[in-house]
Amino acid sequence: MDLKYLRNIGICAHIDAGKTTTTERILYYTGMVHRPGDIDDGTTVTDYLKEERERGITIVSAAVTTFWDDPVTKVKHTINVIDTPGHVDFTAEVERSLRVLDGAVVVFDGKEGVEAQSETVWRQADKYRVPRIAYINKMDKIGASFRKSVESMVRRLSTNPVPIQLPWGEEVEFKGIIDLIEMKAHSFEGENGKEVVEHPIPANLLEEAKTARAFMIEKCADVDDVIADLLLNDQLAKVDNAMIRAALRKGCISFKLVPVVCGSAYRYKGVQDVVTAVCSFLPSPLDVPPTEARDLKKPDDDPTAILKLPCDDKGPVAIMAFKTVSEQHGELTYLRIYSGTLTNGMSVFNPRLRKRERVTRLFRMFANERETLESAGAGDIVAVVGLNYAYTGDTLTDEDKPLALGAITFPETVISMSIEPKSNADREKLAVALQKMAKNDPTFRVRMDPETQQTVISGMGELHLDIIRSRILNEFRVDAQVGQPRVAYRELVSLREGQEYETEGLHKKQSGGAGSYGHCKMRWSRLPEDQWDKVEFEDDTVGGSIPRQFIKSVEEGVRNTAASGGNAGYPLQGLKAVVYDGSYHDVDSKDFAYVDAARLALRTLLEEVGTEILEPMMKVEVRTPEEFMGPVIGDLNSRRARIESTERDADLVIIRAVAALSEMFGYVQAVRGLSQGRANYSMEPYRYEIAPPHIKEKILAERGVGGKGGRAGARR
Repeated sequence: MDLKYLRNIGICAHIDAGKTTTTERILYYTGMVHRPGDIDDGTTVTDYLKEERERGITIVSAAVTTFWDDPVTKVKHTINVIDTPGHVDFTAEVERSLRVLDGAVVVFDGKEGVEAQSETVWRQADKYRVPRIAYINKMDKIGASFRKSVESMVRRLSTNPVPIQLPWGEEVEFKGIIDLIEMKAHSFEGENGKEVVEHPIPANLLEEAKTARAFMIEKCADVDDVIADLLLNDQLAKVDNAMIRAALRKGCISFKLVPVVCGSAYRYKGVQDVVTAVCSFLPSPLDVPPTEARDLKKPDDDPTAILKLPCDDKGPVAIMAFKTVSEQHGELTYLRIYSGTLTNGMSVFNPRLRKRERVTRLFRMFANERETLESAGAGDIVAVVGLNYAYTGDTLTDEDKPLALGAITFPETVISMSIEPKSNADREKLAVALQKMAKNDPTFRVRMDPETQQTVISGMGELHLDIIRSRILNEFRVDAQVGQPRVAYRELVSLREGQEYETEGLHKKQSGGAGSYGHCKMRWSRLPEDQWDKVEFEDDTVGGSIPRQFIKSVEEGVRNTAASGGNAGYPLQGLKAVVYDGSYHDVDSKDFAYVDAARLALRTLLEEVGTEILEPMMKVEVRTPEEFMGPVIGDLNSRRARIESTERDADLVIIRAVAALSEMFGYVQAVRGLSQGRANYSMEPYRYEIAPPHIKEKILAERGVGGKGGRAGARR
């Protein structure tokens, strides 16, 4: 396969913007399916899980491989497509997909423009440096406006959209698209719009098209010196279509512009042009910068340990496992090959686990169907069977040349609930189900509550936990009792920013025979607000007051104690711990003694200065008809929400607010009731903030904890 004609792309968007329908149409027009699937009928290829088809939403990302005869280059392209979820509760699926993709098609609702989750996926694409094109979908929808959608991209995404098409009519008048490069109108005729028919641009749209084309060429001049020179010399006529396409491609790959196309996937209009735009403007694996990897045979502080790996079949083996799926007969692991070649029967090394595993079968995926391959090279996305231990984000490499690729990061869980088997017979089945789901979903957590001895599961939102509960009961057939969703609170030491507090911990036991001894002096402080999701540890000892081999044990004691919970039993975060002194015993000092000494030092801190409760805050966006604006804002205020902004969009008002998750349970019913069912909302995790005193008292009372919460003076 010529990598020049390979595209690895994701379809991303806010929920209900039309991602899955767009993907289905792409598969239909590229000949991979003979009948286009329909979400309402539950016949889509990429939404193949029972839960997805019943609920009509995408829950897991699905990979499909298809082929397109590009009408521009007359060359067949291979396209690996990943259809990602739009609901924020499943943001991990978008995160791990974008980590391994070279490009993305971001779909926008033609009426709504940029929505809350549109911003989230855009930020995720920025994070992983993924070039993208924008597809303004649903141009046939009442209220659709191409111009307003593009303007919302500038306003809310701070990006540089460049329309390369205009809609041929809007709403019920939408007939097709106007290609600004070729200056032709396209209609989509025949069965399911398969036949692309060219027309002259209608006279009433010709001036608008000429103006839009001139704007497009001006944007191309910003990234192409030849076009810029021609424009400066009033030689616009010499700018040909090949030059425009090359400039758009260069600008897209360099993040200087975003080509914008339009259509209606549901009405079979414009999707063929989306696929052509993918081939024309999004990068091949050869166009993206070399992948960074760390040579594990060299020290971390050695600058030569960071390697730049070009996409090369003959290079060192560097493969990322970005998704695992537990199946009846083993684990299916999705891989992106960055360097080297993978073959059936090949052994690979997992440096995180220091384990060798063997690839027993290699596949090209088509959602839940698969085609067997003998080998796959750099740049490809495939799946394998036989890797029983690999997790999301693991690097697979050669044991003789071990490498580590950059990890995938995931947000913290914000909601939890208890789950208990109804009988001993179900206990083992539940444990197996939870283990499998935790491996496959990096944002799903399982723990045992030390107080109640209940199993507690945590996730990204109410829908996330509801899906998990449903899968446990139906897919894994476990008879279990689940509790009500609960907020995942955290704790923060009650110190002012910049304030330090000192404690010490002493573990000393001597009862005949070998004793144990560990002693550390600690300096504690609170991290800045933007670092409240972590615990930092620093060694500031001098003169060997604590031998080097025991410093790691002190750190382990701090981290374990913080994770086990503060005064209210919630994990402790936003803490900086500095060990600055201590002592040791030549014979009795032990690792576990220093772990316990650090525990005692941290517990002393918590007893003396107390903790604050941190509660998860959510970004909320409500779109409501203007007549219901007052009641909606009043209700949000009653839920302790901070109204950040309001914006009028035609007959709608967009309300953006920040609210505590604990106040937003069941909000869907409330907002529907307030607006006669005409408002909708979206919500995503924002950050943790200190809970007000009355909320803290309420939480502590529910936990049956007294807890000290006052401020303490600094001890120097």
